[in-house]
Amino acid sequence: MSFVKNARLLAARGARLAQNRSYSDEMKLTFAAANKTFYDAAVVRQIDVPSFSGSFGILAKHVPTLAVLKPGVVQVVENDGKTLKFFVSSGSVTVNEDSSVQVLAEEAHNIEDIDANDARQLLAKYQSQLSSAGDDKAKAQAAIAVEVAEALVKAAE
Repeated sequence: MSFVKNARLLAARGARLAQNRSYSDEMKLTFAAANKTFYDAAVVRQIDVPSFSGSFGILAKHVPTLAVLKPGVVQVVENDGKTLKFFVSSGSVTVNEDSSVQVLAEEAHNIEDIDANDARQLLAKYQSQLSSAGDDKAKAQAAIAVEVAEALVKAAE
């Protein structure tokens, strides 16, 4: 089979698949952590997430995606235009073909609930632990804690 014929077949299959996808004009967000469920299939306008492959925004009809969250701020723009911000320590984000989105965080807190002074004290504590860590395991654990604490301080300011 020639290259041109194969290309035509692939293009036709791709067009049929695109026609069969049922992207929704609404985006439903489920956002939860071990400590709280923030949204449960709520219709929202936009979600901005920090991931290890870069921060990105999600709107309805977003391409299906799976990403790992890094410590940082998840921002949710609700349909009425209200913007809420949440600190997440880690987790995952899944965007499905039907425009539903799941943000599952290891730990998450509303930014308004974070005290900047407490966050700075926490950072100092973990930096001290990192500098005094004796073995590779302790250094790795302290380095992760420092990364999360730095993101927490940045989010609180």
